[in-house]
Amino acid sequence: MTDIAQIAEKARVHEEKEADHHPYFRPRDAATLILVDRSGAVPKVLVGKRHDKVVFMPGKFVFPGGRVDKADHRVPCAAPITAELEANLAKGSPKTPASRAKSLAIAAIREACEETGLCLGRKAEGKLAKLEGPWKPFADAGLLPDPSGLFLIARAITPPGRVKRFDTRFFTADASAITHRVEGVIHADAELVELVWVELGSKPLADLHPMTRNVLNELHTRLATGPLRHDAPVPFFHFYGGKMQKDILS
Repeated sequence: MTDIAQIAEKARVHEEKEADHHPYFRPRDAATLILVDRSGAVPKVLVGKRHDKVVFMPGKFVFPGGRVDKADHRVPCAAPITAELEANLAKGSPKTPASRAKSLAIAAIREACEETGLCLGRKAEGKLAKLEGPWKPFADAGLLPDPSGLFLIARAITPPGRVKRFDTRFFTADASAITHRVEGVIHADAELVELVWVELGSKPLADLHPMTRNVLNELHTRLATGPLRHDAPVPFFHFYGGKMQKDILS
């Protein structure tokens, strides 16, 4: 067994041993953004290394992401999400309304900026809307968030019995969509202490959470066929009868 395979197997076993005896918690909407650099022969994705002293996944490489905020759907944007992305987000049951679809896409952009300092935005035309809190870096740069370049790669729900459960949509965007960098976000005492562009299939990615590796495999497959498209099948990972199921959203 290769080193990468051994790391992946250890992560899988750890996932199976996670506490699963807690009462039922309703999954909360969450979004993750995987930034891709396709300028080289092998695509690279951006990962951040978590601080060794954080409680959740210390020292692990992760993708930026987190829960949807109530205010996300009200944030003004430089452009709307595409009709194709909105349609993909609406798939599944129950249907996702347009406002919730926007919230998911905007949450992915917000979390990426908060955790990595990398902002996906576009110069605002006319008078800039007042943006505060996590959106202040956009306002300072004269930008509005731009979700028009996002693609939905997968959806996954945390298994029942976990203390924290999320209904996560995994988005991807090209590195060229990064239009602003906030200095000082990554440092020795931050949640993420390092940002690294790593090739798909490389060793750091083998130590990711098993579900995230499943999503990366889907991304790898789609990238191998050429430019990302909205009409590609979108997998839905969930658990039924104690086993992970993979369906296609429709």
